[in-house]
Amino acid sequence: MHCRILAPLAATLVLASCGGGGSSGATPPAPPPGPPSRQGIAHIVVIVQENRTFNNLFATFPGAVGTTTGKMRVGRGANAKTVSVALQKASLTQSNTLRHSYPAYLTAYRDGNMDAFNQIVFQRTGQREGKLPYQYVDPNQVAPYWSLATQYGLADHTFQTQGSGSFTAHQALIAGGTQIDATHSLVDDPTQAPWGCPAPAGARTSLITTTLQYEQGAGPFPCLSYKTIADLLDAKGVTWKYYTPTYKDLAAGALWNAFLAVAAVFRNSNEWNAHVATPETTIFNDVSNGALPAVSWVIPDAGNSDHPGFGSDTGPSWVASVVNAIGHSSYWGSTVIVVVWDDWGGFYDPVTPPKLDDQGGPGFRVPMIVVSPYVPPNEISHTVYSFGSILRFIEDRWHLGRLGTSDATSTSIAGMLHLKQAPRAFATIQARYSRSYFLRRPPSGKPVDTE
Repeated sequence: MHCRILAPLAATLVLASCGGGGSSGATPPAPPPGPPSRQGIAHIVVIVQENRTFNNLFATFPGAVGTTTGKMRVGRGANAKTVSVALQKASLTQSNTLRHSYPAYLTAYRDGNMDAFNQIVFQRTGQREGKLPYQYVDPNQVAPYWSLATQYGLADHTFQTQGSGSFTAHQALIAGGTQIDATHSLVDDPTQAPWGCPAPAGARTSLITTTLQYEQGAGPFPCLSYKTIADLLDAKGVTWKYYTPTYKDLAAGALWNAFLAVAAVFRNSNEWNAHVATPETTIFNDVSNGALPAVSWVIPDAGNSDHPGFGSDTGPSWVASVVNAIGHSSYWGSTVIVVVWDDWGGFYDPVTPPKLDDQGGPGFRVPMIVVSPYVPPNEISHTVYSFGSILRFIEDRWHLGRLGTSDATSTSIAGMLHLKQAPRAFATIQARYSRSYFLRRPPSGKPVDTE
């Protein structure tokens, strides 16, 4: 069994056996289980946004670990040194799409020094990113996120499961990782879109070996047979849906539909039709009609995703509209909503990830907000979490068993719920755009830049 993140800080000795040089061959003990899931929790909704580090959205959030001063490596050879640099307060609509592949991650990480984000090379131009990664979003532009974090819970040590881009990040959110055999995992994005079974015949994936060798374009066609949490949910008869833009509209964010790459779902029309709901705004109808499944993923249109380069500020309002729909429905008292960003997007973050594993991770911090009537106000968690922490919480609630990927070694997010408290009443999250805006808004119509 290959080591995967992440246990809490108390489990440092467990992580010590998971070095970047490969698997030790020993099976690490799992962290202790979180508090038992309250029977009242009948619905878990995972809203997935795009391409932001924790520091990019929450640099100045009170009580959280963030900074407005970064570290930058300048000079070469014996003259190289690390200097401080002020982070620029930027707009959510900034137009630069930064490189966030595995090689970019290694450059920025620089053996744990976290000071070479400026040295990432933008592949299309051959130029270095320079100061572009060193920015944080004006809090006024992400006010709904800050409201959610203030009214409910914010986790400031959630790490992307792999130091990579959106394709493997979305796979980790349903499978806990991307291991395809004993010595290889997928890494970075496929060579052609759509990312999955309907890709052109020549599409290939890239690989990372358990000795951390990067093999660009050497992987299989992106139609995969590994187990996902959908298999566990189906085996127990637990209802689930994946709300997403239609996969035929790549400009609308359909690249991020993780089940496009899962043959057992995509190639089974019964499974696909029952569980993949398009467009993503279908969730509003299901909430209104009493049809919300036990487990949901909500994937945004690209323009509502927070992905840089779209010139759009609608992401925070999109998330608020989904939360408000659930909050004002009969589902509120039985629901946990997790808002998480899929990958780091190339932006600076000051916190060094835990000890590296043998599958290209953990990656950098991403934001995670947990919303529920059982989360007290301003609950800031410094516990180390990964995407496997979300899967573990789902598994524990319905006694699904384990996938045996990062869910097996991650700490469940159950600790952010105070299950003995009386459920709190919902208060509307104020936002610039309302649900009606998203129901009538056409798809973004602009291709996603996947650098």
